[in-house]
Amino acid sequence: MATNKKQTLINEQIRVNEVRLIGHDGAPLGIMSSKEAMNLADEKNMDLVMISENAKPPVCRIMDHGKYVYEQQKKLKEAKKKQKTVTLKEVRMSLSIEDHDINIKAKRAHKFLESGDKVKVTVRFRGREAEHSHLGRKILDNFYSKVEDICIIEKPAKKEGRNMLMILAPRKA
Repeated sequence: MATNKKQTLINEQIRVNEVRLIGHDGAPLGIMSSKEAMNLADEKNMDLVMISENAKPPVCRIMDHGKYVYEQQKKLKEAKKKQKTVTLKEVRMSLSIEDHDINIKAKRAHKFLESGDKVKVTVRFRGREAEHSHLGRKILDNFYSKVEDICIIEKPAKKEGRNMLMILAPRKA
């Protein structure tokens, strides 16, 4: 958040000839030299803050710089609050899993998906089980058939090393 102060030019740091000035009340005051704008800001005991550097001419505003920085930080915090972090939950199974156990794991995955999380479903192969990857795909298909009403397959079943995994994402409402 300290980087925001470095990016915002204030008072004597503004080294352009002309600026488009906005008053402290938000009313446009027109295009004038930066020295005139500085004098107006000094008369009101406020700072001259460059808001838009890329505009032609650059846009400056007469305001309290501390208040401006505070409002920018407040906006950043609000934006962070509104962001939804999606976590990846994992459900592990083995090749010798029974149907009832798949149902239990599917219920748990259902809860994860309802709360908006993604689910990574993994079937682990031990020893010679790795030769029977088609059985792992059957288990994953069976698992997906139990939760397909609430999710979509983001990454289809794929064998990676001694595991076969599939990633499920919640359906958009």
